[in-house]
Amino acid sequence: MAGNVHEVTDATFQGEVLQSSTPVLVDFWAPWCGPCRQLAPHVEALANELNGKLKVVKLNVDDNPVAASQYRVQGIPTLLLFKGGQIQEQIVGYVPKDSLKRSLDRHL
Repeated sequence: MAGNVHEVTDATFQGEVLQSSTPVLVDFWAPWCGPCRQLAPHVEALANELNGKLKVVKLNVDDNPVAASQYRVQGIPTLLLFKGGQIQEQIVGYVPKDSLKRSLDRHL
């Protein structure tokens, strides 16, 4: 993972996401997913821009099916914003960076 984006797994999800004192954006993705690859630069740019206000992590749904199933991720990319362990925002599919930032700003 690049810069301020870190990878989480089923094993680390609770500690890294649900118990985080900072809001966490989780990018549910897979390497074979074209829209996921298109969205990745926007997610990475926002991770850098919002560093300190927002923690950004990626979860590979192929390697970590438990968290994906638990949050009913049926299509990827899916972005879930967690705050205090609760989902605050859900974005499914590719979205432009400015739309993504506006969605995040409402919760930061």
